[in-house]
Amino acid sequence: MTEPPREAVFVARALTKVYDMGEVQVHALRGVDLELYAGEMVVLLGASGSGKSTLLNILGGLDTATSGQVLYRDHDLTRADDGALTAYRRDHVGFVFQFYNLIPSLTARENVAIVTEIARAPMRPEEALALVGLAERMDHFPSQLSGGEQQRVAIARAIAKRPDVLLCDEPTGALDSSTGVLVLEALERINRELGATTALITHNAGIADMADRVIRISDGHIIDVQRHATKKAPRELSW
Repeated sequence: MTEPPREAVFVARALTKVYDMGEVQVHALRGVDLELYAGEMVVLLGASGSGKSTLLNILGGLDTATSGQVLYRDHDLTRADDGALTAYRRDHVGFVFQFYNLIPSLTARENVAIVTEIARAPMRPEEALALVGLAERMDHFPSQLSGGEQQRVAIARAIAKRPDVLLCDEPTGALDSSTGVLVLEALERINRELGATTALITHNAGIADMADRVIRISDGHIIDVQRHATKKAPRELSW
């Protein structure tokens, strides 16, 4: 029995990114071809400096390619102006970074509400916080929360606008493994329950086992793509 055709959310072709650092040119991406499909969980695996963050930033509309093409569904991101990229990020993409970027003077609920007030069809902040297991902590300030709890607030903030795509750059990089598991469980639940296409950057090979696909990046190239027939739950991972 053949698989039904999958819907490509992103299609990248011959993607390059060159940074001018004074008299030196740094080639962050060197002709990347890539597809990401609706609802899948993908881990982008590679060492520091391999190009994975550059790739994620271009997919998220935070950066632009030097050459090549990136399509988000039927939108050509490589031809979009600043206004179109801003609208794309606001309406379609949720970001989670290694550092939480919460506003210290606002509670968890208020940090999430910042996004829900500008989104088109958001969930309530309380709903987003409950999805990441923080229903009992929503009126706490960041200084009253652990690192893992702060990262889950950041995830709630990212998903509150119901993004089609969730892009995560080293979301467990600042956390110990037991706390990291709680963050990965929150991301896995979002991917499963909301159906958001989720791409997660890590240099940690142990996390890759929770993904539908693992894309290995080295020196600006995709060197391997592996599909998992079965995925591990975050609590089954070891790193």
